Amino acid sequence: MPNITPTLTQSPIIAAVRTPAQLSRALLTPVQVIFLLGGDPDTLPSLVQTARSAQKLVFVHMDLVEGFSRDAAGVKWLARAAHPSGILSTRAPILRAAADESLLTVLRIFMVDSSSLATGVRMAKSFEPTLIEVMPGLVTRALLRLSDSVGQPVIAGGMLEAAEDVEAALCAGALAASTSSENLWARTAWQR
Repeated sequence: MPNITPTLTQSPIIAAVRTPAQLSRALLTPVQVIFLLGGDPDTLPSLVQTARSAQKLVFVHMDLVEGFSRDAAGVKWLARAAHPSGILSTRAPILRAAADESLLTVLRIFMVDSSSLATGVRMAKSFEPTLIEVMPGLVTRALLRLSDSVGQPVIAGGMLEAAEDVEAALCAGALAASTSSENLWARTAWQR
């Protein structure tokens, strides 16, 4: 399998596209890697071919495409019919099947709390995907947007393990922060 690290070092933005129109726009940019977050058996082969013809590495998110079985047979069909560079998934069996087809693999992990971190570490060590994508990438911006868009107070929770994590959440508009880190419970700096 090719080493994708040099490509991402030179071009660190990945275009995550949901529609053919977005793909067309992404092909006009300097990005070198595209994540296809949609499609079906009728459209994916041509979408992948279009991206590959533009010299882009293209990954298909198996959890989000329609009309495929989300198992080794679906991956095998996609690999042989569409020829993507790789597969994204939250599921290790899908990624193992993709690796068996000599595709690059991206394990997508949703970090919502320390338990999801432990699960992600366990999955990554048991399978060793090519890349790991951590979601969300920037939760503080989401906190700010949410608190600006709704009438209810917003509380941040999950993965808040250090004082600077809580500070960032509070500065981003969270009214409060929930944490299982006991060393933060007694901290008085935030008390009003």
